[in-house]
Amino acid sequence: MSFARAATRFIPDMDRLHIGIAGAGLAGRTLAWRLLRAGCRVSLFDARRRDDLSTASMTAAAMLAPLAELAVSDDVVFAQGQRSMQLWPKWIAELKDAGAGEVYFRQQGTLVVAHAADQSSLEHFTRLLQHKLPQACRTQMKSLDGAALAQHEPALAGRFGGGLFLEGEGQLANDQWMAALAVEIDRLGGHWHEGRAVEGVEEKRLLCGGETHGFDVTVDTRGVGSKAQWPASNPLRGVRGEVLTVECAGVQLQRPVRLMHPRYQLYVAPRPNQQFVVGATELESEDSGPVTLRSTLELGSALHSLHPAFGEARVLRLAAALRPALDDHRPTLALRDGVWHLNGLYRHGYLCAPALVDELVRQLLPAADKEST
Repeated sequence: MSFARAATRFIPDMDRLHIGIAGAGLAGRTLAWRLLRAGCRVSLFDARRRDDLSTASMTAAAMLAPLAELAVSDDVVFAQGQRSMQLWPKWIAELKDAGAGEVYFRQQGTLVVAHAADQSSLEHFTRLLQHKLPQACRTQMKSLDGAALAQHEPALAGRFGGGLFLEGEGQLANDQWMAALAVEIDRLGGHWHEGRAVEGVEEKRLLCGGETHGFDVTVDTRGVGSKAQWPASNPLRGVRGEVLTVECAGVQLQRPVRLMHPRYQLYVAPRPNQQFVVGATELESEDSGPVTLRSTLELGSALHSLHPAFGEARVLRLAAALRPALDDHRPTLALRDGVWHLNGLYRHGYLCAPALVDELVRQLLPAADKEST
């Protein structure tokens, strides 16, 4: 069944279209907002409260890095990321104009560096991008010597002999984005079902708390929570991700910095009020328990090696969450048995979610093609 025919099948009356969404994380909440904005009725179900900090959506650095991520992904993720980079500033401005609140957003590129002992990792990373980047995008990748690096990021002057600058990449404050969405969903009349676990999603029906709720269209965005509804031929699994949030007045960074590490890429994303989100631990485990001592030591020592002033940083939060992943690590939009599934965001949630949400809105509301969403 093609997407176009499927969309026509599900729309008996565009003026009264009622959509049920299972999962109020990044994808579900963003989708609910776009549909409400288009005039739909939306009911949003989630097992957690809207301000729960333990979700995958809230345990992220929210870096918008299509170029950097291409080293560990493919052209599908890259294309989704490029489309999302067009949507993010527009959507953030729309939320602000509606009075939903400010969302910290910067698009000043990414800096990639390595200590002398790990220089080969940076060289390999650079070669990968040179090979995988489309020709038209290669001008966004610039090698820097020590002096040029110091101009881009004065706090790192003299600490590295050079680096790689990826132009046009960005970041946002995920907590502010999620909070602003909640405000706007309420204003637009979205119906929240908080703390209500969905037991099943079927064509035009959501099963929740022993009750059946009927809709014109149903969408499942529950992440790992919808694992049982994915086919064995393309299983969904949870991948553990851990992040550290610190406050440090002694360091000023203008943009996210990635530090090549023997085991992984450390990323440091600056946030307002001298805060920094640090991450990179990615474990093939579905354990959602507290952050381990090993991860804490690795993240902390790598951060200190980036700049010694981080030794005096105040630890604000250590968090772990499960990121939904498919075997090909591609965020996916699919229609199966009458239910739309938006899942598998993996480590690319904030990079790819807008493109997938935008595509689903266009499938459900063909009139959306007449104007940019």
